Amino acid sequence: MSGHDSKYFSTTKKGEIPELKEELNSQYKDKRKDAVKKVIAAMTVGKDVSSLFTDVVNCMQTENLELKKLVYLYLINYAKSQPDLAILAVNTFVKDSQDPNPLIRALAVRTMGCIRVDKITEYLCDPLQRCLKDDDPYVRKTAAICVAKLYDINAELVEDRGFLEALKDLISDNNPMVVANAVAALAEIQETSAKPVFELTSNTLSKLLTALNECTEWGQVFILDALSKYKTTDAREAENIVERVTPRLQHANCAVVLSAVKMILQQMELITSTDVVRNLCKKMAPPLVTLLSAEPEIQYVALRNINLIVQKRPTILAHEIKVFFCKYNDPIYVKMEKLEIMIKLASDRNIDQVLLEFKEYATEVDVDFVRKAVRAIGRCAIKLERAAERCISVLLELIKIKVNYVVQEAIIVIKDIFRRYPNTYESIIATLCESLDTLDEPEAKASMIWIIGEYAERIDNADELLESFLESFPEEPAQVQLQLLTATVKLFLKKPTEGPQQMIQVVLNNATVETDNPDLRDRAYIYWRLLSTDPEAAKDVVLAEKPVISDDSNQLDPSLLDELLANIATLSSVYHKPPEAFVTRVKTAQRSEEDEYADGSEVEDSETPSHAVENSPPPPGKQPGVSPAPPAAPAPEPNLLDFGDDSVDAGPPLPVLLSAATAEGLQISGQLVRRDGQIFYSMLFENNTQIALDGFMIQFNKNTFGLAAGGPLQVPQLQPGTSANALLPMVLFQNVSPNPPSSVLQVAVKNNQQRVWYFNDQIPFLIFFGEDGRMERGVFLEVRKFLIVSSF
Repeated sequence: MSGHDSKYFSTTKKGEIPELKEELNSQYKDKRKDAVKKVIAAMTVGKDVSSLFTDVVNCMQTENLELKKLVYLYLINYAKSQPDLAILAVNTFVKDSQDPNPLIRALAVRTMGCIRVDKITEYLCDPLQRCLKDDDPYVRKTAAICVAKLYDINAELVEDRGFLEALKDLISDNNPMVVANAVAALAEIQETSAKPVFELTSNTLSKLLTALNECTEWGQVFILDALSKYKTTDAREAENIVERVTPRLQHANCAVVLSAVKMILQQMELITSTDVVRNLCKKMAPPLVTLLSAEPEIQYVALRNINLIVQKRPTILAHEIKVFFCKYNDPIYVKMEKLEIMIKLASDRNIDQVLLEFKEYATEVDVDFVRKAVRAIGRCAIKLERAAERCISVLLELIKIKVNYVVQEAIIVIKDIFRRYPNTYESIIATLCESLDTLDEPEAKASMIWIIGEYAERIDNADELLESFLESFPEEPAQVQLQLLTATVKLFLKKPTEGPQQMIQVVLNNATVETDNPDLRDRAYIYWRLLSTDPEAAKDVVLAEKPVISDDSNQLDPSLLDELLANIATLSSVYHKPPEAFVTRVKTAQRSEEDEYADGSEVEDSETPSHAVENSPPPPGKQPGVSPAPPAAPAPEPNLLDFGDDSVDAGPPLPVLLSAATAEGLQISGQLVRRDGQIFYSMLFENNTQIALDGFMIQFNKNTFGLAAGGPLQVPQLQPGTSANALLPMVLFQNVSPNPPSSVLQVAVKNNQQRVWYFNDQIPFLIFFGEDGRMERGVFLEVRKFLIVSSF
């Protein structure tokens, strides 16, 4: 729609459906076109205009391209809820796929691919086969993407009709955009296929590299991503590939640049010539630096990727540290990332520049940024032994400015420096002790207590200093209590005089009798047993020489780093997590004939997946025509990224949560389940009323585990006497209740026709366990808290 079409969104009339129906059946073309625009506008703002399906479909028979596009848009949206009526449009689709206008041919095939209804899929195959061999490249590239969509709906059909081979043939197409779309489609199919679909050979490699120079920027991204999966045979081939890909580093599109960098980094692993590697490192630096002059959001993505790159190849940006210096107007998320990279690039050669920057940042107004800057100084000291003394001098200068949070952060990092360089910089302890009264943060208190306990023999009034903390022992956080317990034991073992002896009695009594913390209690009992039975053994355990800590600036495991580098320019490289940690992929399973018969399906229905939406019992036999309450079409294999009503597995009956008697004819069954590492709310909605119900929404009250909806509740319009399943993704710790722990989940559900209904459900603990029987740490702590409280 053009800009002046906004008037279609401003209507406030009630009962406009009959009027639209009349306009859609008008004999005047302009009136029909305006009516379709009004329907699309109503659909866009969320109104249900599915009752006009037949009337809109009748408008398909037109030569007007704009009107045809609007009708196709309507069909894509409502074909799923009106599968039987969608069949009415098939003849027009097939006819349009042979239209002289290539735009209409492509539009027809694209729309048929977007309509996820099995009945239409059967009619899509012949037009799609024609379009894959069409004379016009626009039609061929559209058809290539359509194959991937069809594979998602019915993988077996795609394989049987030879569409995969047709896609592979398109890689040899003379049009680069067709090649790029074929590669994109094959890559998408490969992600969901359990067997190899797209394997690059040296012959295919040559064709893709040729197309790379001529296709659009996003086509280049698809091709580069595909090339990154190619396994080169030797160093010579790797050098040839890199030589062909290097010009992409000069591209204006950031995605192309990062994809090219990913490709080059992977091939560099096989290149043996140090001169070639050095030159490639020099060539990659300017494009990466250029990314930092883009908008803040692109800068952030670039910085997250650069963070990974410098962990693997720090020499690439070793001389470019100045570009990572923070600007006054950088957003905080960009500043934080720049700090991380500066730590990684810090060396004996540039440490003076870096420390001046960090010292400047430590006087900024943003508290989080200041803390990070102070901690960065400490990390540089741990990383660079020769620069440690200069780093400590800067930290002492910062302590003297007496800003509370700066002082506390400095104490935390100095504790780590003491552990990295034992018996080297202990002379500054007296300066630290001057700030004892200002400490109010748990980590800073714990660090200071550790320093006092570790160097008790060098601090004359160590017992007095620890005693000042003991007064508030019961109120302190667990982190401080644990450190205070250990420090007091150290003091007693180093100075077994009357003062420390009284202190140890008080601390052990508090830590064993007065506390609910099992960690603190267990440690106290161990110390008590050691001290009462064998003080010498206690010395060997508590005062044992501690291992020297190392630099943590390259904190990623090498294997994880390699995996993330293979996913540069994707969300994985921004999250610094492998894709499987936040995306669930469902591999297409091949079902055998025995499985089909075991399911009780007939031979002629053997392609029907087992995951189907149960709307209403299908009538015996296959009856032509439109029934009052048509059964829903069999749904495709579930795609857990598409949380629609077709992604629910058939399984045991769900417990009834809201009965039809209570909710005026609406019955809701459901329970929390765990599938593929994620928690879902599996629900069944049954409409026993005399009216159609739609617009379902759900809300969860605050609860012990913070369970909340991870997406919208997708329930189709329920005709009287029908039912529909829904699979709602759930997230944890988003909606935590401050009340005492409880396993009750309070739920509210509403729709457009009824009032809000409330019901309770139980949270089963099994959903918190992964498939491997493990439980995440945060979840475990909440469950344990619940079990402890409920046992009293």
